[in-house]
Amino acid sequence: MSMKEMLSAKLHQRVPKDVQVLLLDNCPSKDGRIEGITEDFCNLEKLSLINVRLTTLEDIPKLDNLKRLVLSDNRISGGLEVLAERLKNLTHLHLSGNKFKDISTLEPLKNLSQLKSLDLFNCEVTNLANYRGSIFKMLPNLTYLDGLDIDNCEASDPEGEVDDDEGCDSEDFDDDEEEEEEEEEEEDETVVAVEDDDDDETGDETGDEEDGDVDSEDDLDDEEDDEDEEEDGPSPTAKGKKRKREPDEKDEDEDDDD
Repeated sequence: MSMKEMLSAKLHQRVPKDVQVLLLDNCPSKDGRIEGITEDFCNLEKLSLINVRLTTLEDIPKLDNLKRLVLSDNRISGGLEVLAERLKNLTHLHLSGNKFKDISTLEPLKNLSQLKSLDLFNCEVTNLANYRGSIFKMLPNLTYLDGLDIDNCEASDPEGEVDDDEGCDSEDFDDDEEEEEEEEEEEDETVVAVEDDDDDETGDETGDEEDGDVDSEDDLDDEEDDEDEEEDGPSPTAKGKKRKREPDEKDEDEDDDD
């Protein structure tokens, strides 16, 4: 996807003036020039164009509110005067991985009075003798060079480094992602709640059996015995229980015969 096509997709039916953060990394530029970015992005505060094959900055528009510009891993070797003319409030500039060889090519940055952090890591100019001393002398307002201050101490605050993993275009995009995550979490909670209800119903049935609502095996056995007795009639023991005749009764019968 080209830079222009990516820019159109990033806008997502919004107007340029509403965009504060714009990341177009890894989108090839046409003829090594910036395209699609105009002065209509008047509220833009951060612009990232990493690895887009830029060779010139001639087409960068006037953006008075831009504070962070990330141009790492391109093919820029000069022409920085345009930055001082059109980005007067720039505070952070990343030029690492470009083609700067001499200190003189960086002199236009002296006109960026608000510049606090400059990154030239992996540029040939960093191999020059007294490179750091020369840059800090040329840019007295500079606080951090390649992530280190003049005493070679690392930046102790976020202002010393550009955070490249901020929102895609603006805060609106971050809000949309958060809303989607919240909806997914709510769906997960609903599923868990349904499963809990099923477990409760199963537990109630089990509890009924444990509480004695279901007939025990002993009760069933007793009922079966009763049914067997009814079908077979009186037991042999009951039939054998005849009343014995008393001796006196026998004598009385003999007298009657006489």
